[in-house]
Amino acid sequence: MVYSGSEFRVQSQREQDYVANDMQLFSQLALYRNQGFAAHFEEAAELVEPTFRNTFMFGSYNTPGEKKTTRQIDSTGALANARFAAICDSLLTPRNMIYQRLAASNDDLMKDRNVRLYFDTVGRLLFKHRYAPEANFSGENHKNYRSLGAFGNMGMFIDALDDPTLRGLRYRAIPLGELFFVEDHQGRVVGFIRWFRLTAAQAEKKWPGQLHPSMRGALEKNSQSLFNFLHVVMPRENYDKERLDARGKRWRSCYISMEGRCLMFLQGEDIEGGYNTFPLAVGRYEQGPQEVYGRGPAMFVLPALKTLNAQKTVFLEQGHRAVAPVYITHDDGIVGFKNRPGAMNPGGVTADGKALVHALPTGDIQISKEMMGEERSLINDAFLVTLFQILVKTPQMSATEVIERANEKGILLAPTMGRQQSEYIGPITNRELDLLAQMRLLPPMPPALQEAEGEYHVIYDNPLSRLAKAQEGAGFLRTLESVKEIVAITGDTSLLDPFDFDTAIPEMAHQNAVPESWMADDDQIAAKRKARAQAQQRHDEITAAPAKAAMIKANAVAAKNGQPQPGQPQQQPQ
Repeated sequence: MVYSGSEFRVQSQREQDYVANDMQLFSQLALYRNQGFAAHFEEAAELVEPTFRNTFMFGSYNTPGEKKTTRQIDSTGALANARFAAICDSLLTPRNMIYQRLAASNDDLMKDRNVRLYFDTVGRLLFKHRYAPEANFSGENHKNYRSLGAFGNMGMFIDALDDPTLRGLRYRAIPLGELFFVEDHQGRVVGFIRWFRLTAAQAEKKWPGQLHPSMRGALEKNSQSLFNFLHVVMPRENYDKERLDARGKRWRSCYISMEGRCLMFLQGEDIEGGYNTFPLAVGRYEQGPQEVYGRGPAMFVLPALKTLNAQKTVFLEQGHRAVAPVYITHDDGIVGFKNRPGAMNPGGVTADGKALVHALPTGDIQISKEMMGEERSLINDAFLVTLFQILVKTPQMSATEVIERANEKGILLAPTMGRQQSEYIGPITNRELDLLAQMRLLPPMPPALQEAEGEYHVIYDNPLSRLAKAQEGAGFLRTLESVKEIVAITGDTSLLDPFDFDTAIPEMAHQNAVPESWMADDDQIAAKRKARAQAQQRHDEITAAPAKAAMIKANAVAAKNGQPQPGQPQQQPQ
């Protein structure tokens, strides 16, 4: 597998078959995307994410530092996409909370305290590694959300940290232009081919001694020329779960050098490596019929983005004319007119003061602003920005109205955002747990969970899932408001008895993301109620004290006069 002078090892027939089959598949995937989606992605990139311009066609090349905003006149789309990414991050993966939990697939197992403690420990360990500084999850995740907004697709590659001194996870948001998806018959992305470029020096470091002769010269000259490679990950056809070698891994993986059409081997691998779990978490916003790739908000409002760009051009021209107007004069009027500050223009008026030079009237610039406002509203709607401006515009809303608004948000966001939980965050979690288990960073399973073969499922507890539950709180408050009106009319407070405030209030606080430490626990609530009961008792005693004193005094006077004491029965005569 190494060079001998300038000789390159001869590939076996098996290797040649792998290369031929995978490169043929890549050609088909690239052709499929180039025929439609690549041009669509390019248009969206021009107006929303200019840094991605000219990256969606196989073979495209960009000079580092190249200016890419030349087609972008208005920045509304770019700003809306940045806000969309922030909305996704805050709803789906907020860093300030543990937004997902693990639980056994069998509900009976969760009755076992050791199983509950195990999943709690694993969940916290997972978040510790996910948000470790060297993992870089937050930065790469934000890149992905921007890609989702602009192009409707994102891909996160999760692998073990390649550092001999550290153990942990590493995340990388793969640019959409490098990714080519493969779906199965159920519409799941189960394979991909990544096209990427490396210099000869970078390739030599990754695959020592395996460069094709066509790349050796570039290596010796330390050239910065880039060479093409493919990373192919596909379901393994000859998978055997009993095997301990590569065939015991569900996905096969190999690297191909397109220069020389040869396989590149990682250390310790045979012809191909593999993965126990799919290493790429894919997110798609919305899919059209018979389409593998998704479509994002920017693609839905592409007409509005293009219209706004054209309107902004006219708006700038109108503004320019208003500030520096076009002058009109009589055909034999003033010659050499000067419009600089302080300039003198003899002959500019007649003897009786009538101006001979006039500014050309311009159009109504206000109409242009209103037209642009219409397009901006459509764009912000598509990127969900307007959904999160309600409280700013109407700060005087009551608590019930706020919850109603939250419920509406949950209804509107669930179809599109909810998909990212199952298609994107779920696979990330599966991959993370597999890698942590391989690195032996997970605690030992309780015996009961071992018998169930460690089966688990993910419970989402992020702001999006809480918005979806907001209708429960809204319904409770609506009912309570109605009953309060009836109580006010009838004066019968017993009508409030059906409401279990001890259960409803903590649940509503949880839905509204109130920190647990801000809520009183059961002991504190009991202590408050006891103190309140004691205070009420003292108040009642103080209130009743004058009446008791009067009664004692009356009894004393009656006893002194030989009269029956008030409140005591009189004796019947014998």
